[in-house]
Amino acid sequence: MKFILKDYQSEAVLESLKNLGKARKRWQLEKDNHAFSLTAITGAGKTVMAAATFEAMFYGNDEYDFDADPSAVVIWFSDDPSLNKQTCFRIMEASDKINHTDLVIIENTFNQPKLEAGKIYFLNTQKLNKKSLLVRGFDQEERELQAGGLLPETRPDLRAYTIWDTIKNTIEDSDLTLYLVLDEAHRGMKDDKAAEIKERSTIVQRLINGQSGVPAIPIVWGISATAERFNTAMEAAKNRSLLPNVQVDPKKVQESGLIKDTLVIDSPLQTEDVTSVLLRRATTKLKESTQLWKEYANQQNDSELVQPLMVFQVPNTPDHDEIGRQIELIYETWPELQKGSFAHVFGEHTTQTFGGFSVPHISPERVQESGGIKVLIAKDAISTGWDCPRAEVMISFRSATDKTHITQLLGRMIRAPLARRIPGNDILNSVICILPKFNLKAVQEVVDLINEGKEGSASPSRVLINPVETKPNNIIPTSVWDRFESLPSQSRPQKHAKPIKRLTALAHELASDKILLDASSSAYGALHGALDTFVIHNREKIEERKKNVNQVDGLTIIANLKTKQTEVYNFSEESDELVIQELYLRATKILSPAIAKSYLEHLAKNSKSDDEEYFEALISAKVTVASICLVSEIQSYLDQISNEIVSKWIKSYQVKIDHLSDERKETYLQILQMSTEPQDFHLEKPVIQFEMQTIREGERERNIPLYSNHLLSSEDGKFPCQLNEWEQRVLSIEMNKDGFIGWYRNPQQPGPSTLGIAYFEDEYKILRPDFLFFGKNDDGVYADIIDPHGTHLSDALPKLQGFVIYTRKFANHYRRIEALAEIDQQLRILDLKDPNVQAAILSAESSKELFSSPLAKDYL
Repeated sequence: MKFILKDYQSEAVLESLKNLGKARKRWQLEKDNHAFSLTAITGAGKTVMAAATFEAMFYGNDEYDFDADPSAVVIWFSDDPSLNKQTCFRIMEASDKINHTDLVIIENTFNQPKLEAGKIYFLNTQKLNKKSLLVRGFDQEERELQAGGLLPETRPDLRAYTIWDTIKNTIEDSDLTLYLVLDEAHRGMKDDKAAEIKERSTIVQRLINGQSGVPAIPIVWGISATAERFNTAMEAAKNRSLLPNVQVDPKKVQESGLIKDTLVIDSPLQTEDVTSVLLRRATTKLKESTQLWKEYANQQNDSELVQPLMVFQVPNTPDHDEIGRQIELIYETWPELQKGSFAHVFGEHTTQTFGGFSVPHISPERVQESGGIKVLIAKDAISTGWDCPRAEVMISFRSATDKTHITQLLGRMIRAPLARRIPGNDILNSVICILPKFNLKAVQEVVDLINEGKEGSASPSRVLINPVETKPNNIIPTSVWDRFESLPSQSRPQKHAKPIKRLTALAHELASDKILLDASSSAYGALHGALDTFVIHNREKIEERKKNVNQVDGLTIIANLKTKQTEVYNFSEESDELVIQELYLRATKILSPAIAKSYLEHLAKNSKSDDEEYFEALISAKVTVASICLVSEIQSYLDQISNEIVSKWIKSYQVKIDHLSDERKETYLQILQMSTEPQDFHLEKPVIQFEMQTIREGERERNIPLYSNHLLSSEDGKFPCQLNEWEQRVLSIEMNKDGFIGWYRNPQQPGPSTLGIAYFEDEYKILRPDFLFFGKNDDGVYADIIDPHGTHLSDALPKLQGFVIYTRKFANHYRRIEALAEIDQQLRILDLKDPNVQAAILSAESSKELFSSPLAKDYL
């Protein structure tokens, strides 16, 4: 793969491959049909996960311990040909092994007896409807009607195979295994009276169940943002076994930075018509976003320049003259906007006239790549199945009754344009929606729909209504920010990380950035040396294993049919080259193919004087490598060595890595996180952060309290923050202490400006403490963590225990680290830097008992 998969993506690929492997074996042995689904919210990278799965299916993958399936052939089915083209492009973009010739979009001219192994064929509903040439074959009458009076004697070749013939022949070929992937699988499972939807459902059901002599496709993989209808349909399918469905955790998608963190909704407080004002505001936001992305690209040097887009949504029966006046207003607000910056995606695929402006049509899947288009005029046709990561502003002139259409469209705009979070900048990590026709009640209903996440739409960490921008507070000294940026945060570890792969990936990036030019050879050399040492220390075990490699042992059983007696003898035969090669290939799954090959050459390098001698040395080296990997301790030994080298390099070169672009730093962070243990990184100073100013309570709206001395503030030096009663008490007490300078409300959404602490509860999770306080004493600027900590939640104790592990590692970064809880209306604190408190927490069974014990003190 060209991309480093996110942790959740790698897990989903692994689970999908397990299912596909089981389904293939059962089909080949028992002709049993199977199905399962992959469910992930919009923006999770379903196509990237599918590409990684196909790559492993066609070529094998040692990381997932998956052998290639030489019989595999895939049909990718959707209900939109433009989406198929988009998917085809994305698979090519993601995979470095699947060739463009292996991706076949089936057109009406397609005419083959069988599909070919190792290829992905793209089909859509329209190609399988009753009128399609693929289904009907040759129709002479239609051809003559199309030709009119031109060349009536011309006759096309008769179609030898309909697409159903091709599918049937493929399924019945014992050398082929046909996999059906249903894209947006839920859309083919709906029992709807609408003719178009009903026809798609009928076609999908025919593929799944078989019909009219065409067998059911053996293996069905549904990929969808919400697979409930698909799963229900599979349970009711004929003669089809179900495998465990693969479900991607939406929280992990949000943590990854692939989708935007914040949705900002602007709406009018007045009842008067203020559409012109808000259209100017939307245009200004687009202009601002364009400038910020330009500045960011210049600052980062090698960063891709994002060209933001505004989606201009109009009613289904728009007033063209009114749209013309609105286009004119956009040009007035942004005079530098070039002509030709507008396009539309109406159902009418022709140039539209809006007042005095002619606006061309563009296909939705082409919008992302067409950076010259700044404003896209749309109705509701692009609310599903389309996404455009550069769409950062939306203004909708639809009425308050169109909440669902607006919500669906916002779900398509939520992808991060660079597939990563921009450090510390809420504007570049957000999408802005302006709703001139909505009152606050209707806006709140939109927010509720988004937060419910129906139909699998992505939901950002925060949805904010009419927020205020906060930036670094002018009264906070630079020394406080220096302390802030030195504080260590932690990332969630991965379940299936491989240290050797992590080391080789780090070596590649260090060499690419010219930080350590010989990093790859150094890594290989270190691992070769480690393996040499392992051989010396485990010589007896390895020699014993060599016997297993060099010879094949077996039993000869002789049964005397006359006397009914049986004799058993042992036999041994010398292993041939094929057996040794098979055992060597197993070893490559432990060492990785690259390390195994390089170590093989390392062992055989002294025998290159003679070809025959070198060949014998190579066989001997394969026996050694295979034998080493039969020793059970080798895996943990190499993992430890690899982790030690990674830790050493990160420590040595962190300063140089910190001076790279955000894109490159993100790559190193992803490699660092390829670990089964939490990894550490330091905080980054936020640039711009959105905060709510008001909150709605029933039919009323109230202002959120404003506080001073926060590290971030609005232009008036205040920071809006909603605190409960005991959080207010904590803030008041800390602000009145000697030496106090400022405080930081730690955001609860992931990001480089959020302090995270890993803790374990069934799996690793991240705790985000509420408060950081900064002050100055004789030792200089200090930082304190004070975390109001509820005792009623099931994860209260695991969080405390994770806090202790973090404190033991990073105690010297803080003056105080304290957890706080309310017991019998009294605030009590635990000093997490106290060794006695630490020991008690790690052995405790209840967090409440800890805060009630003498180990805790009253918080004053």
